[in-house]
Amino acid sequence: MTIRMFITWYTLYIFVFAWVVGLTLGMGFPSYYFDWYPFIPIFFYLFGWFYIYMFETCRIYAPNKRQLVYLGMKAIKLILSISILLFYSVKIEEHKTAFFLIFFLFYLLSMIFESSFFIKFEKNRKIQVKDKKTTDE
Repeated sequence: MTIRMFITWYTLYIFVFAWVVGLTLGMGFPSYYFDWYPFIPIFFYLFGWFYIYMFETCRIYAPNKRQLVYLGMKAIKLILSISILLFYSVKIEEHKTAFFLIFFLFYLLSMIFESSFFIKFEKNRKIQVKDKKTTDE
């Protein structure tokens, strides 16, 4: 259930945001549009899938380690993002500033989505645990 909810909302979130930014760049600021733009939403979308499956695996096999997964996935995303930005700045000579700004925008928005999703997840879990304790008594 958690995977399905996350993927559904994350797909919608990334898809809408990618189209809004892509159309804004393509129609409003065509001189800032760069060929590598589609890579950015694809990267964050695929990372979202990786994130939720790692979380679900941890939830099943090591439920007491959820906080480590949250923190670890944030660290992995940061390291991968810095690596991509470094690669782009060294190997690609096209619209570096636009790439960095848009990449950062997607990074920030994906962090907001993921954090809010998992905060709601934890609140719901605590409510369920509390309800279970009251019905058991």
